[in-house]
Amino acid sequence: MVKWVRAAVVAAALAGMITLSGVVLGRIYAGSLLVQLMAGAAVGSVGLSLACRRLPNWVVAPLSAVLLAGYAVLALRVAADRAGLTDRLADVIEDSLRNGIPRLLTALIPVDPTPDTVVVPVIGAWLAGLAGAEIAVRAGRVLLGLVPVAGLYGGALYVVGPNADSAGTTTVLFATLAVAALAAGTRPAAPTGGGLPETTRAAVRGRALAGAAGGLVAVLVLIVAVGPLIGGRVGSTPVDPRQYVEPPQVDSLDESPLNRISGWALTPEEPLLNVSRASASPGKRLRLRLAVLPDYDGVTWRVGATYRNAGRILPAQARMPDAKVTEVRQTVTVDGLTGRLLPVVPTPTGVDGARVAFDAATGTMIRPEGLTPGLRYSVTSELQTPDLNLLPTADVPSGDAVARYLAVGGAEVPDSIQRLADQLAEDNGAAFDRAIAIEEFLAEHYRKVADAPSGHAFPNLSFFLFGPRKQGGQVGTSEQFAASFALLARLTGLPSRVAVGFDAPAAGGTVAASSALAWPEVLFDGLGWVAFDPMPKTKNPRPVEEDFTPKPTKPPTPPSEPPPPSETPPSSAPPAALAAKRDGGPSTAVVAGGASGSVLVVLVAAAGAVLLMRRSLRRRRLSAGSPDDRITGAWAEFRDALRLAGQPVPPHLAATEAAAYAEKPPPPRRRLRKAVPEPAAGDLPPLDELVAGINTVGFAPRSADDAQAGRAGEQVAAYATELRSRRSWWRRWWWSLHPGPLRWRR
Repeated sequence: MVKWVRAAVVAAALAGMITLSGVVLGRIYAGSLLVQLMAGAAVGSVGLSLACRRLPNWVVAPLSAVLLAGYAVLALRVAADRAGLTDRLADVIEDSLRNGIPRLLTALIPVDPTPDTVVVPVIGAWLAGLAGAEIAVRAGRVLLGLVPVAGLYGGALYVVGPNADSAGTTTVLFATLAVAALAAGTRPAAPTGGGLPETTRAAVRGRALAGAAGGLVAVLVLIVAVGPLIGGRVGSTPVDPRQYVEPPQVDSLDESPLNRISGWALTPEEPLLNVSRASASPGKRLRLRLAVLPDYDGVTWRVGATYRNAGRILPAQARMPDAKVTEVRQTVTVDGLTGRLLPVVPTPTGVDGARVAFDAATGTMIRPEGLTPGLRYSVTSELQTPDLNLLPTADVPSGDAVARYLAVGGAEVPDSIQRLADQLAEDNGAAFDRAIAIEEFLAEHYRKVADAPSGHAFPNLSFFLFGPRKQGGQVGTSEQFAASFALLARLTGLPSRVAVGFDAPAAGGTVAASSALAWPEVLFDGLGWVAFDPMPKTKNPRPVEEDFTPKPTKPPTPPSEPPPPSETPPSSAPPAALAAKRDGGPSTAVVAGGASGSVLVVLVAAAGAVLLMRRSLRRRRLSAGSPDDRITGAWAEFRDALRLAGQPVPPHLAATEAAAYAEKPPPPRRRLRKAVPEPAAGDLPPLDELVAGINTVGFAPRSADDAQAGRAGEQVAAYATELRSRRSWWRRWWWSLHPGPLRWRR
């Protein structure tokens, strides 16, 4: 009876210590479901070992494994019901077991107790209870049996990391239960019967004292050696294991959704979404936010979000003072929209029907598995409308906290764009006045057209802002309007970003591709991000030249005119030379012959040098460096080939548009002799691998591989060879010796 009581005390202490591990880990979870499930796992595993302690070891372990499987299924079913998941239980179990660890370490805090975030702690609690009870209760090795339980507790502390306060109280309780287990598991000393000789009893006592002294010395040495290290770590910040696990990412299609605006504009009738009637709306239209793009490098606006797995309840966003908050509930059904980004009314506070990853900084969401037709999810959002009456006196923040929203890339801003920004900021000291000046300038001078070329790099925006109207300049989609506003705002000291989304009917209905749009936002103190609308308000905008003229390029200085020829040679010339010149004597022939030979040698040497340098340049572009460098080199070869063919690529074209432009061979030149028939345009080699490669480099740097770079190089080599073969013989010869590719700027 006494042995059973001691075993029960040890088992209860182990179950309590495992439950405390759940309490520690549950501090980063929403609700108490995780603690309850881990407590159930502790009681089940330890209780089974206690009840079966009379059975053989080979019976208990398989029985515990079977009960663990049953309890895990029950726990996942409970968590799925709490999370409102409607998937099949078998699919939920498979997904949880496969992705439990990465999702636990990438989940947004507070972690929602969904099946994939509770399965690992529940299984860990059961295994710790099984191992601890088998060693401490059945084998009687209490100290050794505490090791797996202490490991579970330490693992819980490590997973929590710096995301919760220190667990002082639970640690003291944990140590108390450990001491109780050790005390209950201590066996009574065997009686030293009076029949033993005195010398034997003295020897036993001596060995006992020696053992106690040795243990005390060992403890003291351990304290001296490890104490300072542990004491020095008391005030330090724990390591967050989440930094070692990559969170869910957007794919290359969504890295810069601003590039998709022009594509959607070309298919305006394509259905992308279906939305239900919104529970509330400030107007007839409701703007759905797809993505926020805060990072600009002079080439592309990019999504700079860090997405964390989230449950149904999302973290509450900070409310701006004096802002009007409207709770909006709406159901969205995906039709033709692709990618991973989920369009929602900003800013979402809850979502049902889809497992999502959430970025708290921008209030945007993705579905890590990607969007599929028929996907249906419901979103609850808090739509904040700032008090616009405070804008005229509001200031903008500055410093390192907003440096990200003021950066304009590593490349130098074109002088014409900088001058326009300076002109718009002139006499507009207030931040709101500068923003309004930029908004009105864009709305009054540019037109929106659906077939405007895509692109928002410096050359594209320069062409949009200052390009001649007859050549396609000064027109664009919302991509160019929003990107130009954000760039000009940053150049005038306004923290800005670009948002992409859809203009949806508040009464519900279909959201077509024509509803896609981009808009700029500016950050104001006390008001948050405020959206602006630089889209044109009239069908007949004024030419930009009426209010701003880019600085003209300084023409080259013409060479000085040579002096008029003189009939009389200079009097300083030697008489013999003058005579030879007049008479056409042998002196002139010798000099002319020597000069012609020297010139011929120089020309041949120069041609050979250019040929070798051109071949070296091509080999370096297509074979040297990283895959990104080789793809960029292949793109440079492609542009050089078209320029040598007399069909240079316009700087404002995107990669896909440039490839389509290159499918048309340059028009035949007028020849004096009979022209050689030109091959059909369809005979040109394809450039799809080159376009895919350059888009990968632009939108997903360092993700291209050697095989992709090799395919891009092969395509551009075949294209350049075919394009060169269509020239006349002397143009093919000049193609190989042209020094232009060695000096052309890109």
